[in-house]
Amino acid sequence: MKFLGNVIATVIGIFVFIMLFFFGVILIGAIFGGDDSVSVKSDSVIELNLKNIRNDYAGKYKDPWVTVFSDQKGIGLTDVINAIEAAKTDDKIKGISILNDESSLGLAQYKDLRNALESFKKSGKFVWAYANTYSQKEYYLNSVANTVYLNPAGDLDFKGLSSEVMFFKDFQDKSGIHMEVIRHGKYKSAVEPFLENKMSDANREQVTALLNSIWATVSSDISKSRNIPLPRLNEIANGLLARTPELAKANGLVDIVAYEDVYHNAIKKALKVTGDDDYNKISIDDYTQNNVTTALTNIETDQIAIIYAQGEIEGGEGDVNVIGEGSMRRALQEARKDDDVKAIVLRIDSPGGSALTSDLIWREIEVTKKVKPVVVSMGNYAASGGYYIACNANKIFAESNTITGSIGVFGILPNFSPLANKLGINTEQVKTHENSANYSPFVPVDEKFKAFTLEGVEHIYNTFVTHVAEGRKMTFAQVDAIAQGRVWSGTEALKIGLVDKIGGLNDAIAEAAKIAKIKTYSTQNYPEYEKTLGDVFSNLPFAQSKEAFIKEEIGEENYLLIEQVKKLQKQKGVQAMMPFGINIK
Repeated sequence: MKFLGNVIATVIGIFVFIMLFFFGVILIGAIFGGDDSVSVKSDSVIELNLKNIRNDYAGKYKDPWVTVFSDQKGIGLTDVINAIEAAKTDDKIKGISILNDESSLGLAQYKDLRNALESFKKSGKFVWAYANTYSQKEYYLNSVANTVYLNPAGDLDFKGLSSEVMFFKDFQDKSGIHMEVIRHGKYKSAVEPFLENKMSDANREQVTALLNSIWATVSSDISKSRNIPLPRLNEIANGLLARTPELAKANGLVDIVAYEDVYHNAIKKALKVTGDDDYNKISIDDYTQNNVTTALTNIETDQIAIIYAQGEIEGGEGDVNVIGEGSMRRALQEARKDDDVKAIVLRIDSPGGSALTSDLIWREIEVTKKVKPVVVSMGNYAASGGYYIACNANKIFAESNTITGSIGVFGILPNFSPLANKLGINTEQVKTHENSANYSPFVPVDEKFKAFTLEGVEHIYNTFVTHVAEGRKMTFAQVDAIAQGRVWSGTEALKIGLVDKIGGLNDAIAEAAKIAKIKTYSTQNYPEYEKTLGDVFSNLPFAQSKEAFIKEEIGEENYLLIEQVKKLQKQKGVQAMMPFGINIK
């Protein structure tokens, strides 16, 4: 038996040694390996397809093992925009081809990208676009091109904007699953889906105003790029007058209806490529990676820290999709203590989340602001908790189609006591003191508990409004009048004093440099996340197979509904969240 045990131990030892050797080689190769850059040939065209770009910031990790196995390619939209800026003066780049672009990026991010492409065009280089089909969002980006192609068998979606809100009151009554809502008195729209069967007039008014404001930005940009008057664009949207390739061309939304090979042949002709030779191409991913590598070697002494806050606000460490207290506070502290960092830009793309975590991040910004200027750049969203962490910055920039505001807080407690009664389940509590029992979803909500919780909600709301009033140099009453959970577009937020200027991330960086009184500088991205291999492996494809299977079986819309319920179940404490999930179509 001892011999057999020794053999097994030896085999296990050899196996462990091989695995450690294998992963060690991978790690060493990743850290010290050769150059992954792709050479850029003369007369090249950048192919812009953003399907691999999910966020402004792709993230950095303290643990090199996590970097090796992460599914992130290390490229964010900010890197792409910087690469496009660099391409303006790159003699090897002759133009950009937006080819069958499909992306999960939002309208405010597209606005920033559009501005970069407009600037690129001014260098004298071309931007062309081709797609088999254009969704409305993709067309918004592609319309910036000098020449827009569309497949003869394709279509173009151009019909204006819409949004939908689901209501759950009847579902609660029928199922016995009830959501106990505890909210600030006038803060209605956030919890309206649990209290009503239809949208209130006030809520409809704010959603309509928001959509109209965003549409004004989208249509104005398209109007300028395509040289189509705004009234005519609205006629085209109302009448669906771009629904076929022929109609889209006749009404000026596209220039040429042709197949993709015709598009590529036209680029060859423009580049004076003859015969059967293809023209030189480089993907935006590769070109951006090259530019990032170059930027790492060109670091100025004076720096501006860009701290990215992406996703819902939660406790814990956070990652590229979740704003966590740990990574955000650590990033602010590191940037604050670094003598080379002269100013900080906080890039926010968040619908909000935990009120407590929002306040902790707000406090870290307040401390930081006393040492170095902090400028906020808002992306697609900076609403509720997202606005909470922005309100005390020295300056706030938003895109015109950013969704912001939503200054309000609420609490939602799932209660299953009606369902339990239907099923014949009775729950009783034994306690030593009047208020010693924790909240139970299987017992009707005690009115005293509800009163105490409401008191907490009111306290957080008052704190939130006070922070905004102090940060924006307004009175409590002035903020309260535009708060109550109402959402505003960036354009509207500028008029009512919630933001200072309309502009993108680069505008915010320039403002930060101006306040810090520096002329030459480089930028450094934060946060650097403290993740383990276990965290990374949970996101690998084989771990996501269940999610993909469920989507396939029940459909995307039903899956999103389930995810919404799961999010509600995970929420703890009072929330400073967007009043509803806005899915603009």
